[in-house]
Amino acid sequence: MKKVDSKNLSFNYTQTDMRYVAEYKNGKWDEGRMTDDPYIRMNECACVLQYAQTCFEGLKAYETADGRIVCFRPDLNAERMVSSCKRMNMPEFPKDKFVQAVKDVVKANKDFVPEYSSGGALYVRPFMYGKDPIINVVSANEFEFRIFTLPVGSYFKKALSLCVSDYDRAAPHGTGNIKAGLNYAMSLYPTMEAKKAGFNENLYLDPASRKYVEETGGTNVMFVTNDGKVVTPKSDSILPSITKRSIIQIAREELGIEVEERPVEIKEISNFKECFLCGTAAVISPVRMVTDHGKEITFDTSDNEMGPVTRKLYNTLTGMQKGTVKAPEGWVVEICKA
Repeated sequence: MKKVDSKNLSFNYTQTDMRYVAEYKNGKWDEGRMTDDPYIRMNECACVLQYAQTCFEGLKAYETADGRIVCFRPDLNAERMVSSCKRMNMPEFPKDKFVQAVKDVVKANKDFVPEYSSGGALYVRPFMYGKDPIINVVSANEFEFRIFTLPVGSYFKKALSLCVSDYDRAAPHGTGNIKAGLNYAMSLYPTMEAKKAGFNENLYLDPASRKYVEETGGTNVMFVTNDGKVVTPKSDSILPSITKRSIIQIAREELGIEVEERPVEIKEISNFKECFLCGTAAVISPVRMVTDHGKEITFDTSDNEMGPVTRKLYNTLTGMQKGTVKAPEGWVVEICKA
């Protein structure tokens, strides 16, 4: 029996039954365990509270058309979390244990996976943080790795309007290319300002020259040229989105669409026909307009429709995730029967 109302899904926290917890002490991880307790107890001086030593991941589990529950490329989330941990001076959580923990948590909460017909998913949030009391500006010695889940619907409900931000989301040679909580904290105030001005999100430029497009506060951005080529910004401070990497491979190998990964100047985006955001939460979300300090740049997208190339990519990606389109070997990991 499903424990989720698949017809009324949002993108908000909903407590599910079980979560995974592993602790790192004396230089090693314990065996890890499942628990029904959603609360965390820690010292007021815990490193994560004082110096934001934390990183996280995000992936989804889906019910397929033929009644299975699957995850999409969890091995890449495990690899990216290793990269984040290295940069944040945190202990790596073993990749095989990461994937197994994801499987265990999803299986334990399978009744919260929205029905296939709803278009929803079970969002899976692995995260790690420094737990012991630290007042000197040094790394923690004890860490906790956890995974919780929540049923979700669409992150964005319709085509988006963005504004070019005067703020930076990351510093040159900083942490923009890892999934650290501090990167997202940097975007909270600018996002509030953008929404007050009537926009859905900010579009950030590179922090060094402020000439090149990077990403939004929580997603990568991609463009489509008039002749149907996909163009994605390239920069050392852009998060390597698993969704974007999948789209690039799908475009090139499955759909025969040419893809360019290169620096994209803000002044050239008016030449593109389509624009979309991509990420685990956003999936593929069309952009109808970017406003650059009063200059409006529009794309081939209505409020409720994607451009033709964006639509083709969306249908193929979500078809793979939901089991109606054959995915490359190893991309879809079966967890259990629905």
